[in-house]
Amino acid sequence: MPRLAIPFRRPGRTTGTRALVVHCHPSPTSFVAAARDRVLDGLTMSGADVVLFDLYADGFEPELTTAEHAAHLSPGPDPSIAAHAEALQWCNTIVLVYPTWWAGQPAMLKGWFDRVWVNGIAWELPAGANRLKPRLRNVDRIIAITTHGSPKYVNAIEGEGGKRTLTRSLRAMCHPLCRVDWVALYDVDRCSPSKRQAFLDRVEATVTARSR
Repeated sequence: MPRLAIPFRRPGRTTGTRALVVHCHPSPTSFVAAARDRVLDGLTMSGADVVLFDLYADGFEPELTTAEHAAHLSPGPDPSIAAHAEALQWCNTIVLVYPTWWAGQPAMLKGWFDRVWVNGIAWELPAGANRLKPRLRNVDRIIAITTHGSPKYVNAIEGEGGKRTLTRSLRAMCHPLCRVDWVALYDVDRCSPSKRQAFLDRVEATVTARSR
């Protein structure tokens, strides 16, 4: 596959893991950014081929335009984000690194789902059918790396909407045996430094597991 026209790529040592990392946080010095760095270090050290999109740093526009909505049954994304769609079709592992806000993904990341996971890329609707046909059979693992300001029991009461988006919606467009790894740090604002460090170690261990 030719080199992708995107801002970051780390070639691995042909372990078979092709990882698309999508980072979503407005602050480059956030704890979420530290988790992203551990993701990249772990994948690279284990020999994975890595592509990164940093949605805020790249200036990704999450709004689904009127034209895109009108053409949502036509195959393919807006040409301005074609590289995102190409990476989605290339990878076999998706790593999403983001904070959980209001029990779900940030608007920026949700907009990435809306604009990139489109007809002809993530799914198709055959003529006469009333059910989407998945197209991302290349993706057999989704890893969510996320932080929560509230304790786990609060997220359970809220229904864990962000987790359900990944396990019930995105996963359905992927390989039938696609697994979802949920790596979450709850109550992050009150966590001790040692607990934060343990979480970062867990992040790295999770993303390297496939390539061993």
